[in-house]
Amino acid sequence: MRHSILSLCLVAALAAGCSRDAAPPAATASKEAATVTAADQKSTAVVDEFSYAEPSKVRINDLALMLNVDFDKKELGGSATYTLDWTDPKATQLVLDSRDITVEKVVGERADGKWEDLTWKIGDKDKTLGSKFVIESPSRNKRIRVTYHTSPDASGLQWLTPAMTEGKKTPFMFSQSQQIHARSWVPLQDTPQVRFTYTAHVTSPKDTMVLMSADNDPKAARDGDYTFAMPQKIPSYLLAIAAGDLVFQPISGRAGVWAEPAMVKKAAKEFDDTEKMMQTAERLYGPYRWERYDILVLPPSFPYGGMENPRMTFATPTVIVGDKSLVSLVAHELAHSWSGNLVTFSTPKDSWLNEGFTSYVENRIVEDLYGKPAADMEKVISRNELAAEYKEIDPKLQVLAQRPGTVTNPDDSSSSTVYTKGAWFLQFLEERYGRDVFDPFLKGYFDHFAFQSIPTTTFIEYAKANLLDKYPGKVSEAELDEWIYQPGVPANAPKTVSPRFDAVDAARKAWLDAGTLPAKDATAKWSTQEWVHFIDGMPETLKPEPLAALDAAYHFTGTPNGEIAQRWYPLAVRSGYTQANDAIAAFLERIGRRKLIMPTYNELVKTPAGLKLAQDTFAKARPGYHPITTDSVEAAIAKAQQATAKQ
Repeated sequence: MRHSILSLCLVAALAAGCSRDAAPPAATASKEAATVTAADQKSTAVVDEFSYAEPSKVRINDLALMLNVDFDKKELGGSATYTLDWTDPKATQLVLDSRDITVEKVVGERADGKWEDLTWKIGDKDKTLGSKFVIESPSRNKRIRVTYHTSPDASGLQWLTPAMTEGKKTPFMFSQSQQIHARSWVPLQDTPQVRFTYTAHVTSPKDTMVLMSADNDPKAARDGDYTFAMPQKIPSYLLAIAAGDLVFQPISGRAGVWAEPAMVKKAAKEFDDTEKMMQTAERLYGPYRWERYDILVLPPSFPYGGMENPRMTFATPTVIVGDKSLVSLVAHELAHSWSGNLVTFSTPKDSWLNEGFTSYVENRIVEDLYGKPAADMEKVISRNELAAEYKEIDPKLQVLAQRPGTVTNPDDSSSSTVYTKGAWFLQFLEERYGRDVFDPFLKGYFDHFAFQSIPTTTFIEYAKANLLDKYPGKVSEAELDEWIYQPGVPANAPKTVSPRFDAVDAARKAWLDAGTLPAKDATAKWSTQEWVHFIDGMPETLKPEPLAALDAAYHFTGTPNGEIAQRWYPLAVRSGYTQANDAIAAFLERIGRRKLIMPTYNELVKTPAGLKLAQDTFAKARPGYHPITTDSVEAAIAKAQQATAKQ
């Protein structure tokens, strides 16, 4: 998922795929010792605290879905049939994860091919985990089928009215399964430890195109009856579905864009470097193993930058700004085809194995296609954000491999840690060993663990055998331990400088010191990253008059560029620049991507007038927000209201 700072030319998990498009980590977590040891990890590596499933006893090998898309009821209804591997000879229960799912019937296939009713029970609902769904299977049925339907409020689905779409004619539905939201639309062993193949037969209104994270046919007829197959085994968080007025535009023989008709050609032009990105990644890290790579451009309510659903990346339209300045979103989600989708973390506490590796690979793709200056700017921006975050968050959230119980919800991890610190650690290894050694190592790692889910300890064992022991004297085990298990960033972290940012710093200083605006012939060539750095370096507040001068010169208020807006509007709010309020409200109503809007909401709620604007705007925007975004905004407003009530 794309959570990194910029989606560029270059780009705070949730997950939940790509701010981090993640929820800000709690700064008030327990202050117990932050140190995590290798022993802690080894003893708990295969325990997923965010799943009820018991994969050591029985595993889903294949999933067959029969679903109907009902826009009127806002529900998916049908059945899920599981082909099972009973690994424990004493096991007679299939334990699944579910959330707000209504189960109608459960049957099991007998040895004679006939189906029998099975006893089942759904437990009480936990706010984070959902409900434990236990199916009794005394005969250890090879296949079990659950007939069910979802809730209109399923946390992993968003239902949009026609008015909330680009075309304004057809409703839209899409899923977001990461981290643990797949269980809200399919009862599953919702843990990355379990990988399965799947097929699906989906019916929908005939004017609706249905797509899944599977073998979508670009030439498929829009007839309301669709079949899909995913022959490679995937974890549950990569299960995805979407339905709406969608058409296809090819980019290459194996890549293309799906979007609403008014958006598809614009999106295909913005993303036309996709095939080049694929070729670069293959040259560095081995073959692309998923056949096609298509991109689905979702409505603006999508809560993240991107989600790496295999064969079908889900992407926000906020990165389509006409100059390709934010297309590294594609590089990030494509990189997940190796780091995450191919080699997967086995529990959410090891999510750096997905996102840190992906952010590193993304940066290598950006460097290869757009040059080292572009890649270095992105590194500097993300590391500045990491430094700012580490001034506030609990040290327990600053380690790559988390201790069990560190977070109560996997959507609340420190995204700066798993993305930026993780990528920084890999750069450290790259510089110590050199690319002539490190690139083949990483390629071998992806090949060795292909289609497997692993914990941090497995990576460490592989790194020791294939780097530390093979090339002694370059990296010590103590250094490895410090990067992975200790909070903060080690003093030996490689430094990155950006001459282009040095020029931006000089221009900003000249303006702050003397009111001299940067020369137009210089700013005309600035990329999104340079403008972001220009605003990020401003004082916490400015007087309204200087802000008005900047605004008049560069038209920040009303900008279509979300990366600039998510920095300019909080500065405007803090500085009392009320001239931007109308544009702020319009931006918050139009966009549902959490990374872009939460910084502004978080500033608005700090004052009575701002809180009212936030509340009024949210009331209008809420119908178009994804449940994940709604939860974040509600939490920010509620916290401010509680603080006001105590005064």
